Amino acid sequence: MTTALDKPPDLRGPDVTAAFAELFDAHARRLRGYLAGRVGESAADDLVAETFLVALKRRHSYDPDRAPVKGWLYGIATNLVHEHVRRETRGHRARLRLVGRPEPDHGAAVADRVDAQRSTGVLARALAGLRDEDRDALLLTSWAGLSPAEVAAALGENDSTVRSRLHRVRTRLQALLTEETTRDA
Repeated sequence: MTTALDKPPDLRGPDVTAAFAELFDAHARRLRGYLAGRVGESAADDLVAETFLVALKRRHSYDPDRAPVKGWLYGIATNLVHEHVRRETRGHRARLRLVGRPEPDHGAAVADRVDAQRSTGVLARALAGLRDEDRDALLLTSWAGLSPAEVAAALGENDSTVRSRLHRVRTRLQALLTEETTRDA
């Protein structure tokens, strides 16, 4: 049985409302799970809504020949995560300046957030130490369930670059986890 989601959606057609309703029904729940893992439960709903709002505004730029719609939506969501974290970090720094406290290390703040979300200190520190593009590729595959080709489309990169990045990051994380386990034993 073929559904409307088996073919690229017509985001430029006359019935944009129906197309976006179908996209929302098909992708919002998993997208929310991915976003909750990245920024926490409290911000996830807002970012899901913002993702679809941005997609609606940019619907004319969507090219189904370039990327599947799922990758396009996750690319928008990942960019919104970066904006959210930057805004949150600026807000924390401003509050700390007001009360005269020293600024915390941004890497430690990210590590704390990931640690609280996943309750795995070693992995959280390793994730926080990754470059943004490495972390995005890893989390889009592991938390959002995107294929490397979909990640490449979401991030506007070449498929082989994403595959190479994923291999390098996974090897590095495995080494860190093995080292930590050996040290604790």
